Order: sequence, then structure tokens, then C-alpha cells
Amino acid sequence: MDSALTTVALPLALGIIMFGLGLSLTVDDFRRVAKAPRAVAVALGCQLVLLPLVCFGLVKVLDLDPLLAVGMMLLAASPGGTTANLFSHLFRGDVALNVSLTAVNSIIALFTLPLITNLAIDHYGLDDEVSLPFSEVVQVFAIVLIPVAIGMFVRARSIDFADRMERPVRIGSAIILAVLVLAVLIDQRSNVTDYLQDVGLATALFCAISLVTGYYVPKLAGVREDQAVASSMEIGVHNATLAIYVAVEILDSTEISVPAAVYSLVMFAFATLWGLVLTKKLIKTPQPA
Repeated sequence: MDSALTTVALPLALGIIMFGLGLSLTVDDFRRVAKAPRAVAVALGCQLVLLPLVCFGLVKVLDLDPLLAVGMMLLAASPGGTTANLFSHLFRGDVALNVSLTAVNSIIALFTLPLITNLAIDHYGLDDEVSLPFSEVVQVFAIVLIPVAIGMFVRARSIDFADRMERPVRIGSAIILAVLVLAVLIDQRSNVTDYLQDVGLATALFCAISLVTGYYVPKLAGVREDQAVASSMEIGVHNATLAIYVAVEILDSTEISVPAAVYSLVMFAFATLWGLVLTKKLIKTPQPA
């Protein structure tokens, strides 16, 4: 990719998105985790353990190219995106749970993302081509966590300002993600058709499985309906911007970023359709007082 994108635009884009997340967070969001331990534990278990295993099974069954397979595992290891909160709001989910999950998982991912990605790199024997050293991961998450902290500080000082900024920042984040996806696809335009053929099915299946698993596993564990919807959106809507950033800036491979770019296109369509299905189900299902 063009150096200006990787050194300026991409970190700035990630910073803006994470600042927007911070504007919606308070310290109480972390404390709230203790009030819904089952919902949080089940959702995190799905996102941190079950879905990476599912993703690994998919890339093996579909026999993906090693770099694309690593890209899929990087995507699976990425935490939920801020857009998950919006989808949860639109489709009657527990948004407070979404916010808490996003906050907690973004911190846990500091450890799980490099672990899962490096295991994938090692599995495919790509150690000589790409690497994800822990020191650089710390730098990445400094870019992630510092804007979140600033956003939280701004909200603590002025809730009205944070509420006014939430909508434009969300819209801006969606536009930024769209530009990043377009940039990845343009950079790889000579291979786009092949990539879509290779990774299109994998991303579609992974997205569908993520959304469905994120809903039904919590339901089987006795989690409330609105919390199951929140879990579904949190698990199905990944932070693709973070995955793209790590692939391009740290792993220095645009090809590894392709699955995240394609997933970004798929997840908006799938999350919307799934949300409509769940909304109809919620309307028909009496909710506890």
C-alpha cells in the first residue's frame, strides 16, 4: 500500500474509531461486567475460544492460501467492532452489555490477538515472511487504548458533548472503514477476483456462523434474549479496521488484510439480515419484566 496510507491515514482512522468507542464508555461499563457474569463469560468464551477454532476449521477445510488463512485467523482474533453496538441498538439487544464486552475484549485482545495470529503464522511456516512481535503489538494497542482513554475522559468531563459527537463519529467511522476496504481492494485489484473466489465463501460462512453461534450458545446457557442478541452482534461484527491495521502496518502484508476487507462487506449485509430475523423473533417472544 501507499506509505501515506499506512503511516498516517490508517493509524488516524483507527484512532478516530477507538476515540468514538471511548465517547460511549464509562468506568461503570467495566464494573457492569460483574452484574451479568454469565452473559459476559459465555460471549467471551465464544469470541476468544470457540470462533477461532471454527475459523481454523474453515480455513483448513477450504484449503486457503497460507497468507489468506493467517488473515482469517487475525480477523477471528480481533475484538468486536464499535458498529456492533449500533446493530445491537437497532435490533433490540442489550447495548450496555455490548459496550462492556467491547471494552473488556479490546483489552483481552492485547494478549489473545498476537497469540492466535502467531500460532497461525507458525502453523503455515510463514515465520520468515511475516511476524507479529509482542513489542509492536504493544505499540498497536497503545494506538487503540489511548484514544479510548481520551474518549472516556471527554465523556467524564462533558456527557452532553460526548452524546452529540457519538452519531457523527459513528458515521465517520463507517466512512473510514469503507475507504480502508476500498484502498485494500484497489491495492490488490489485479488479484481481487481471485481473492473473492478464494476467501469470499470463507468470510461469508465465518460471518454467518459467528452471528448464529453468538445468539444460540448464550440462549442455551440461559442468557436473556436481549443479551443473546447483543452477544450475537458483538461476536459477528469484528473490528476489521484493527485487523487491516495489523496486517498492513505490522505484518507488512496487504494480502493478509484481504479477508478483513471482504468480511467488512459481508458482515454489514449479514448482520442486518440476521438482525431483522431476530427482531421478528423478539416481537413474538414475550420479554420478562
